[in-house]
Amino acid sequence: MCRGCSICSKDNGCLSCQPKMFLFLRREGMRQYGECLHSCPAGFYGARGPELSICSRCRLENCESCFSKDFCTKCTTGFYLLKGRCFEECPEGFSLLEESTECVEGCEVGPWSDWGACTRKNRTCGFKWGLETRTRQIVKKPPRDTMPCPTIAESRRCKMSKRHCRKEGSGKQQSKKAKDSTPKRKPKRKSNKQRLQVQARDHHSAHLSTAQTSA
Repeated sequence: MCRGCSICSKDNGCLSCQPKMFLFLRREGMRQYGECLHSCPAGFYGARGPELSICSRCRLENCESCFSKDFCTKCTTGFYLLKGRCFEECPEGFSLLEESTECVEGCEVGPWSDWGACTRKNRTCGFKWGLETRTRQIVKKPPRDTMPCPTIAESRRCKMSKRHCRKEGSGKQQSKKAKDSTPKRKPKRKSNKQRLQVQARDHHSAHLSTAQTSA
């Protein structure tokens, strides 16, 4: 009971310890005994003082071992450690480190975009229902590839604003298009008979003109 003590009591054990040792008060029923230890047991942390260094109990919730009164180093079963505190699950933006009970900074994503157009089969009409999608970007990758990122795209059902699609080129546009596409008729070529008749008529007119001039 008096090992490592600088002052020891037969009834209460160590009252003070040698330098660099911690005084730990062990309770047994209604009595307590002082022990001098090089390190404090689980659930306690070493608090050094100018005259006496003692083992103080960890007061943090769900903490099994602590470094100081406000910094936990190991959580009880079922809880996860993050920055000296214990949580039932890792907060948003943090992931559980594999094979441990410690949360580390994980994948960080940006804000959601606006919902996109309501489409189905790459069309915005022709159906009663479609899907609209929104996305967000990864702004910080996780320290390990095995750590999953939150979803960066999600879709939901939506009702299309146009149930029926308007046919392309309907109405006046269709008529104009049909008119423009009609091939133009080429002027008919005169037949040989018509050409001979024209030549004869021109020859007769020239003969009459000559006869009148001679008279």
